[in-house]
Amino acid sequence: MKIRPARRIKGRAYIPGDKSLSHRAAIIAALARGTSHISGFSTSSDCASTLLCLRELGVSIEQNGSSLRVEGVGKTGFRPPNERLDCGNSGSTMRMLAGVLAGQNFSSTLIGDGSLRSRPMERIIEPLEMMGAHIESQDGKPPLRIEGTRPLKAISYELPVASAQVKSCVLLAGIQADGRTDVIETLGTTRDHTERMLAWFGVPVERVVTADASAAIGIHGPISFAARGVNIPGDISSAAFLIAAAALLPGSELEIEGVGLNPTRTQFLSTLRSLGLDVRITEIHEKCNEPVGNIRVSGGSFPEPQRVDRGPQSGSPAGVVVESNSVRGGLIPQLIDELPLLAVVGTQISGGIEIRDAAELRFKETDRIAATVKNLRMMGVGVEEFEDGLAVAGPASLSGAELDSFGDHRIAMAFTIAAFLADGASEIAGAECVEISFPEFFELLESLVQR
Repeated sequence: MKIRPARRIKGRAYIPGDKSLSHRAAIIAALARGTSHISGFSTSSDCASTLLCLRELGVSIEQNGSSLRVEGVGKTGFRPPNERLDCGNSGSTMRMLAGVLAGQNFSSTLIGDGSLRSRPMERIIEPLEMMGAHIESQDGKPPLRIEGTRPLKAISYELPVASAQVKSCVLLAGIQADGRTDVIETLGTTRDHTERMLAWFGVPVERVVTADASAAIGIHGPISFAARGVNIPGDISSAAFLIAAAALLPGSELEIEGVGLNPTRTQFLSTLRSLGLDVRITEIHEKCNEPVGNIRVSGGSFPEPQRVDRGPQSGSPAGVVVESNSVRGGLIPQLIDELPLLAVVGTQISGGIEIRDAAELRFKETDRIAATVKNLRMMGVGVEEFEDGLAVAGPASLSGAELDSFGDHRIAMAFTIAAFLADGASEIAGAECVEISFPEFFELLESLVQR
């Protein structure tokens, strides 16, 4: 894909349905009794993988564009699949379905593409085996052969990593367990879409915050629940790329309507504002237990960023001058999808940006730390790589370059925005991987960009 520099972003946009919510809506509707109607379902290939797997498990799903009709089978109505369940590139599909399959009285195998086969699954294998399932893997990586058991045993499990996918896996297994299952978060608050979606379907979910700020999310199984309609808002993680482009290009004016504004997903907007960019939220309302609203962005205003106290410093990286624009600690789980894009934003602001405590980025569709560092250096940016993050010099001039998506949709989209800011055209190899999460990305951008 060849990307030419842009002057500004102008217009109004609607973003396709939230990917995280779409996975959960389909899976929880399948676990329900009765017919659920879902509107605004994600157009991503990742969510298509979830539907494919559910159909293989005997769930009847009718789809008309972004609308679904799901005939729930209840927690005991899934049938043994005739084939291995192909999760494609979707870690969400594999990890959440593993929680469902752990409580079935049959064996199943979850497979994926080359990228997914390299991703760590010990983090779900451990709790599911504690609950009574037996799982075979390739050194803790896919494919996963799951020998389910019924009923599962309830557990109290402290997350070893801040992962909403792992939390969701255990909670979905907890629906089928005998007794109370608790998931304890000590490393930062992760996305709470699963808890909200379960509550929307009438499943009692308890959340207790302890004195040390840990959170325990509890569910008492086994639970049966009825179907319900779901309206899915636009995906804020997809909107983030348009928001960043509009905020960074002078003269831009953009409004995005009907976007999900879950508090565990809006830290990106807060971070942009703290860096001095003009991003506003308007017209907030609640829909299906999720806050929804509009986002307005104006570009070209770069007041001095609000400085954030970084705490004890380990010293500046050699060759890169970074002031106090830092993202680390408990913020990381709430920004995990946007961190490569934030690195691009950091090239345009006074003091650059430093991202730490983000080693989880090395275990995504690609090593997103290494991919971001390589592409920024190709564009002439001073950047230092750490095991758990990076530091970017800014403000910096970007040069058009030959870039690589590394087969990762978020890297491809982040560096499309970088290419808009560059001096000269850029080419991104493997840009078609945006289909994984945001198939409309390039077409929508082209409708908004002025050159």
